[in-house]
Amino acid sequence: MELLAYLTEGNVANFLLLLLRFAGIIAFFPFFENQMINNSIKGALIFWLTILFVPLLDVVPPANWTILRFIVAGLSEIMLGFLASMALQIVFGMISFGGELISFAMGLTIANAYDPITGAQKPIVGQLLTLLALLIALGLDYHHLFFYFVAQSIQEIPLGGFLFTQNYIEYIVKSFASLFVVGLTMSFPIIALILLSDIIFGMIMKAHPQFNLLAIGFPVKIAVAFAVLVVIVPAIMLHFKREFLSAFDALTLLFQAGF
Repeated sequence: MELLAYLTEGNVANFLLLLLRFAGIIAFFPFFENQMINNSIKGALIFWLTILFVPLLDVVPPANWTILRFIVAGLSEIMLGFLASMALQIVFGMISFGGELISFAMGLTIANAYDPITGAQKPIVGQLLTLLALLIALGLDYHHLFFYFVAQSIQEIPLGGFLFTQNYIEYIVKSFASLFVVGLTMSFPIIALILLSDIIFGMIMKAHPQFNLLAIGFPVKIAVAFAVLVVIVPAIMLHFKREFLSAFDALTLLFQAGF
């Protein structure tokens, strides 16, 4: 009887909107949108988290809700998860873009491998750096930051009332522009070294035309690039850590500023 008394129109609307908020966030956030995670597991996780976070909600007056307004509110909740995930996806995109540049410089663009996370074909170096970045994110208590972000969004953004501001649009545009700059910065040591090796091999071929570039030059370039990659990976991950934490801070500030 207590359960039936709790199932009022306002409580049901709150529960469904919170369910859609979690669905939008888990569907687009890095790691949670992993295709290796079964959809039934994602659905169970969304339902369980919704039950846990329901006590943080306020009751919505039933008289204010119509079917059309509820549909619009549900779409705004899904949009919240999509737009919030963009800032984090851009940070992971920096790592992926830098890895693609490194693979191109090493001549490994043909050596693509299936990425089980996104379900697409990616260069081997880019996929390796992305997996390392994901492990670093989990080491930074990414799951705890995820729960903190949801709790803050519930307190600052009313259910069904999300509207992204111009500040958020400017932040996304600047972050997307920095994606290419940061990716190039991460891969620059290897690109510069391979360019230098190309100049040296060109001078050798000019002095000794019998020098076989395909048999000697490419393996040497790949070996040197891997050696440099091992040295600069800690610096790349440190830069990723800084960008990742700043993205979470920016999300909290931008969403709170809109309300």
